[in-house]
Amino acid sequence: MAGGALPTALLVACLAAAAAAADDLEQAAMPAEESRVQPMTASNWTLVMEGEWMLKFYAPWCPSCQQTDSEWETFAKNGETLQISVGKIDVIQEPGLSGRFFVTTLPAFFHAKDGIFRRYRGPGIYEDLQNYILEKKWQSVEPLTGWKSPASLTMSGMAGLFSISGKIWHLHNYFTVTLGIPVWCSYVFFVIATLVFGLFMGLVLVVISECFYVPLPRTSSERCKQDQRSEEAQGARPLQDAEEEKDDSNEDENKDSLVDDEEEKEDLGDEDEADEEEEEDNLAGSMDEERSDTNDQGPLQEGGVSQEELESDETGDVPEQPHSVDPQELVEDSLRQRKSQHASKGP
Repeated sequence: MAGGALPTALLVACLAAAAAAADDLEQAAMPAEESRVQPMTASNWTLVMEGEWMLKFYAPWCPSCQQTDSEWETFAKNGETLQISVGKIDVIQEPGLSGRFFVTTLPAFFHAKDGIFRRYRGPGIYEDLQNYILEKKWQSVEPLTGWKSPASLTMSGMAGLFSISGKIWHLHNYFTVTLGIPVWCSYVFFVIATLVFGLFMGLVLVVISECFYVPLPRTSSERCKQDQRSEEAQGARPLQDAEEEKDDSNEDENKDSLVDDEEEKEDLGDEDEADEEEEEDNLAGSMDEERSDTNDQGPLQEGGVSQEELESDETGDVPEQPHSVDPQELVEDSLRQRKSQHASKGP
């Protein structure tokens, strides 16, 4: 009995294993649920320029991005009812698109409507995303216009820079991880490559400038020099005019000061002449008084002299006659003295 039970048990186990394997095959044969989120790359990102889109920028290593994956999938499943397309962009695989949209934080959400882009700064929850579309809250958000627009030439250049940086990062990982080269060797390689590339680009620019540079004719260069000289002369004229005006003003001031001094001298001369005239009048008056006095005393002197003359005749002595002084000469001497005093004092 024991020998018959063992084959039976083995048979049951084989049947169970076969059933499990059949279930696995059925599950594998069943198609996996297709994601409604459309991956965006540098080759197909222009699809967002038409219609209405919601885009999510993420990285596989970002925990916050992983938390919003299920909500983003649910939002994408209802995209048909909301009449909106949903896409996602891996910044590791597509660094150029992250530069085009200037993504600095993860996860980052953008709304696009007929080529007009807006940044969605709400939570990545399905209900909030649905209300953002149904209630058209995006209309109150300022769009990215001008050089900030992802379709602008500036952001295209930014996309190119980010693409180059991504390729350099992948090359660095290839050197250090795949080939096992030390990190410092990779840095030295990139430094040397940068210097060589810079020298090469400088040489290319010099060659291009020499090919397209057209030397100016000699006459035109001379004209340019003449124009420069004329401009310098015109610029110097205002300075010369200002100096001449200053000189004229100084001359006028000197002339005015000289005129004032002359007027002061003339005033002083007039005052001196007036003083001299007053003195002359005083002297003339005094001389008139003296003359009148001498006229009054004349007869008296004649009577007294007769006796003295008689006595002198008797004795034989001749009396001395007093020296007569002309009053006019006295006046002239006094005037000469005063004039000499004024001349010695001077102005």
